[in-house]
Amino acid sequence: MTLNRPSRFLLLPLAVLALSACSSAPRSDISLIPAQTEDQTQKDGVFTQPLNYQHVKPGCTGECPSLDVKSLIFPGNQALTALVDRSLAQMTILGEREPGYRGLKEFENYYWATANGKDKVQLTARTRYRNRDLTVVELGSWLYMTGAAHSIAASQFLNWDNRLQMALPLDRLLVPGRQGQFQELVRQAHAAWVQTLPDAQQDPQGWARMWPFQPASNAALTDKGVVVKYNAYEIAPYSLGQPELLLPYAQLRGILRPDYLPAS
Repeated sequence: MTLNRPSRFLLLPLAVLALSACSSAPRSDISLIPAQTEDQTQKDGVFTQPLNYQHVKPGCTGECPSLDVKSLIFPGNQALTALVDRSLAQMTILGEREPGYRGLKEFENYYWATANGKDKVQLTARTRYRNRDLTVVELGSWLYMTGAAHSIAASQFLNWDNRLQMALPLDRLLVPGRQGQFQELVRQAHAAWVQTLPDAQQDPQGWARMWPFQPASNAALTDKGVVVKYNAYEIAPYSLGQPELLLPYAQLRGILRPDYLPAS
């Protein structure tokens, strides 16, 4: 199914994660996922400070374009702070061609120069999981373009290795050659999720034709397992929002690299 979106609005993947392809070999003898609850591990994570502001288009009166940012700063970690800033900006591209803004400030300047009437942009960053060695950030964008039928929301995970000072793409989390096994586990979790949906059960063939399974590309390490998240329209109608699937760590032994599995 092809989603009709406003011509001025495109969602792009975070190409910056490709930079992590040059990472060093993992430490297979040391787990970076402690066998602890989230409350315990979060206390050991990197320090964060909020970056919150709400702006409207300068000089505008009446109904005006707006920008709402609820992001994070990581004191002492300029690389992660810059990555979050740059990645949030890249989640919203206004125009048919990528304008090339490199951060939120440059995006805001571009946005005011191009925004219309009731345009609204909301950008968020929150820590989804963190411990001494890992910081998992969930980025979110919510955009409404004047005249559109509804808003469009998107999310992106950053799995940040505090030791290596770099983001880890999905392939970097998996044992080489195990991508197929990982996606099969995602497929099984997806099938179980579909079984819980009344609309899918009323017309299974129609649902499968309209909303087929899509391989995972957006995944996060958490204390309970790997969370896979999809954007609206990827595997379900807009009304179901952004579905999440959880793959428990017990299912991922031999698939995830050993240092991204719990110690016990």
